[in-house]
Amino acid sequence: MLSNPNSIDSGKRGPGELNSRALFWWLHSAGWVGVFLVGYLSALAYGKSYELWKLLAPVAITGFLGTLGLRYLLRALSGVPPVRVALLMIGPVLAVSAAMGLTYAVILLNGWCGGCRVPSSWLGYAAYMGSQTYMVVGWVSLYLVITTWRKLRAQTEAALAATSMAHQAQLKMLQYQLNPHFLFNALNAISTLVLDRDPANANRMVQRLSMFLRHSLDADPMQQVTLKQEIDTTCLYLDIEKVRFTERLTVRIEIDDTCWPALLPSLLLQPLVENAIKHAVARRVEGTTLIVRAERDRHSLRLSVLDDGPGRPPPEAGRSQLEHATHGNGVGLANTRERLRMLYGARQSFEARDRSEGGFMVVMTLPFEVGGTAGG
Repeated sequence: MLSNPNSIDSGKRGPGELNSRALFWWLHSAGWVGVFLVGYLSALAYGKSYELWKLLAPVAITGFLGTLGLRYLLRALSGVPPVRVALLMIGPVLAVSAAMGLTYAVILLNGWCGGCRVPSSWLGYAAYMGSQTYMVVGWVSLYLVITTWRKLRAQTEAALAATSMAHQAQLKMLQYQLNPHFLFNALNAISTLVLDRDPANANRMVQRLSMFLRHSLDADPMQQVTLKQEIDTTCLYLDIEKVRFTERLTVRIEIDDTCWPALLPSLLLQPLVENAIKHAVARRVEGTTLIVRAERDRHSLRLSVLDDGPGRPPPEAGRSQLEHATHGNGVGLANTRERLRMLYGARQSFEARDRSEGGFMVVMTLPFEVGGTAGG
């Protein structure tokens, strides 16, 4: 007598949902068959007529069909506060109980169960209907207990999966940030500034690199930060890269004033900016403009990372579809896409594609949640 609480009314159903549906039908059928057998065997034990099955079987079938209707009603009320569900279910529960009582009365009054004793007054029929009400209420209670437990279990599993994905993303990013090649480029840029007798910029670069690495090591990808904090961290990284590429890299930060205090997962923009640096700036001799943009669309935050570089490279032999579809860097963008999916479910979207005017763009949409202090 249970149902899948996470059922999705769509054409495609996964193996888990199909198994849950089969389990529901098995338990629902077994439950009402059990009700019939217990009632019938108990009656025989008390010396009642074996023909009592003619009465109990139709009543059990009525209960089977009636509670099926209650199941679909409860599914429609999913997400409604429990007290309201209880109030809304009073009428349907009484209706199913009355149907079972009516089946009982019709069979007895028409003499279809020859060996069955007919109640001497209407009170007997009312008492039987009352006993069926307890049974239907028990069915509804059991259904709600099991479906609530399944929802909690699904939420727990989703939270654990999101935690795992976030830590994987952090490990991937730390692997890049502490990559000897990255550190070599940064230190080489600092060395060049020293040789050019530019100690002020060299000192500034050392401070930026130190702050960036410290933040990367301390950041918890499960913790939300304001967009202001995320942009500040991203700018630390971009300042280091601007020393490497000088005039070849132009950065534009375009943030709506209302978006600065918006909350988002920490270190979300890093792999997207890294992707643009690697596949747009580093591969072009001429200059490249990198744009980081944030806009508010009612209850959503739209984040974009755009460049005017060469765009998605043409397909090559041996390159996977995922690598080609994600601007050649399957790990960074795929991890970001999966991280958003695990954290926000259907409330987010992720799109990576070529721009019509040239270049590449990644656009993310996630719920607009406010926290912190707005900044410019």
